[in-house]
Amino acid sequence: MKKLGFIGMGIMGLPMATNILKKSGRPVIGFDVMEASREKFAEAGGIATGDAKAVYENCEIIFLCLPKNELVESVVSDILVQGKKGTIIVDFSSTFPGVIRKLYPEVKAAGMSLIDSPVSGGETGAIAGTLVVMCGGDKEVFEEVKDLIGFVGSRVTYMGSSGCGDVAKLANNMIVGCNLIAVSEAFAFAVKAGLDPEVLFHAIKDGFAQNAVMDLKVPKIISRDFSASARIAVHQKDMKNAAKLAEDMGVEIPMSALVLNYMNRMDEAGLINEDQCALVKMFEQDMGIEVK
Repeated sequence: MKKLGFIGMGIMGLPMATNILKKSGRPVIGFDVMEASREKFAEAGGIATGDAKAVYENCEIIFLCLPKNELVESVVSDILVQGKKGTIIVDFSSTFPGVIRKLYPEVKAAGMSLIDSPVSGGETGAIAGTLVVMCGGDKEVFEEVKDLIGFVGSRVTYMGSSGCGDVAKLANNMIVGCNLIAVSEAFAFAVKAGLDPEVLFHAIKDGFAQNAVMDLKVPKIISRDFSASARIAVHQKDMKNAAKLAEDMGVEIPMSALVLNYMNRMDEAGLINEDQCALVKMFEQDMGIEVK
């Protein structure tokens, strides 16, 4: 039986690694740069290590959940040098498709496999193990790890060849981004016009405007809880990736460009590590109100 490893146990990665550990009943070696994350994983019964090399050298299936394209490239490069032949790398990160498609032949040449498997569902879904997972890569490799991936998600879908999972994630987050901006703008607009945002939320949440973003984020906005269950910084990276892919394909994505503009404003304001719902602050600033 192949040994399991997990690299990157942050807001999303820690509960995902814990779900794989507990649901598989198999030992998992977990690495994160933060000692607190390692301690929590150890408390859950995992084998925590402060040296990623322990994962590379001992594990044949390695899951990644990393915040930046550069980190994914760096870690995969390390696995190619220090890992075992036959290793399967499952990248849960939201990585630029071009990066995955560049790494894919390098990984194959080293006698290893790479599956891009970005997720959607935020911290809540990661904890509950109900994430949506979109996978790209060799179908036979996907089939080998599908059950393990299923421990973090209630829906696991094979999207096609290498990079297709990450393209699906970009499309997903383009839609989520537009929903975030629409909800933020509408509720700021309504408060400016004199409405109670909580009354508005309950009035429309079961109508045609209903969506998961409104269900989860508006209560956080109204209670002024901007603690991150999904950081704007991570979503901003996805929108930048979408913009880059659109440029590469020679197409325009104007609504996504608008979303990225607001996220860049949050970055300039030093608010990029707050929850996605904090985007409402830009509309509050522009309209001179607070949604509360």
